Amino acid sequence: MSSTAPRHTALDALHRSLGATMTDFAGWDMPLRYGSERDEHLAVRTKAGLFDLSHMGEITVTGPQAAQLLNFALVGNIASVGVGRARYTMICRADGGILDDLIVYRLAETEYLVVANASNAQVVLDALVERSAGFDAEVRDDRDNYALIAVQGPESPGILKSLTDADLDGLKYYAGLPGTVAGVPALIARTGYTGEDGFELFVAPGDAEKLWQALTEAGAPVGLVPCGLSCRDTLRLEAGMPLYGHELSTSLTPFDAGLGRVVKFEKEGDFVGREALQEAAARAAENPPRVLVGLVAEGRRVPRAGYAVVAGGEVIGEVTSGAPSPTLGKPIAMAYVDAAHSAPGTAGVGVDIRGSHEPYEVVALPFYKRQK
Repeated sequence: MSSTAPRHTALDALHRSLGATMTDFAGWDMPLRYGSERDEHLAVRTKAGLFDLSHMGEITVTGPQAAQLLNFALVGNIASVGVGRARYTMICRADGGILDDLIVYRLAETEYLVVANASNAQVVLDALVERSAGFDAEVRDDRDNYALIAVQGPESPGILKSLTDADLDGLKYYAGLPGTVAGVPALIARTGYTGEDGFELFVAPGDAEKLWQALTEAGAPVGLVPCGLSCRDTLRLEAGMPLYGHELSTSLTPFDAGLGRVVKFEKEGDFVGREALQEAAARAAENPPRVLVGLVAEGRRVPRAGYAVVAGGEVIGEVTSGAPSPTLGKPIAMAYVDAAHSAPGTAGVGVDIRGSHEPYEVVALPFYKRQK
């Protein structure tokens, strides 16, 4: 297969039949939007949205030493994750730089599902294979064996309940259980990247269309709509959730990104990056790195990734993600800024938008938190 041809998910024909605007994302042809991005965004906040996330990278790790391998390869304590639970973690280079942020599901005593970002799936797979040397464990590329459909929003539990007898009420946030949805075998997970309650359904690609149609029909009475990557980005931005390539990169350690809590030095044995990360932790404690903050525009101009954040004529940081916020009704951004300017309400902060210093208010993340 030529490296230039984009990959297609099992739902590709369906997206096109729904009139989706398609875009290349990490080598996949993905729906950007079906109609209005704003309408899709607000549907997820108030009702429900349906997403095709089949571009995510699924990697299965099995064997007697699967837990030890993942503890060595990743920064988190994966051995302590209970069967049926999931954990947010990271895989770092030996120098502490972030290769990717991941969700790891423990499916059974010796079986884990590692879910990587689409853009980093191959990098993560290669690193896990390399790091598995000497462990009695197998790393398997399962990207072609899964389609991934997410239903997100306040109406999502009710929609899913009408299609499954799995115990959704007992399914906690960051957990997963096997079940059947609309007659389709699925791993039902309750994670999500929108700031709303919702579920991800890992299914065989051949079952994806049947499941999508069943969810569409079950959700129609309560306002469920298909949603593209564009509103997924504004939803995660409002929820203050980092995106690899924007808030996270190999040039940052988890401590630089304000996510040092995911690094578990207390776990048994060595892990890749331990020494560099201990130094990064000590540096961060002594000399606070730039802090990831929220910025809310006072005007209408939208900040974009890479724009400089300024105060008193000096550059004090950089925007990592920016977009109009449908929920707040004004432009917002996430940015790394010098610690001295990171307190919510700090006066005199602006963003350099094509030479004009536009005023912004520094706020605590997230911009949006759902009512429990």
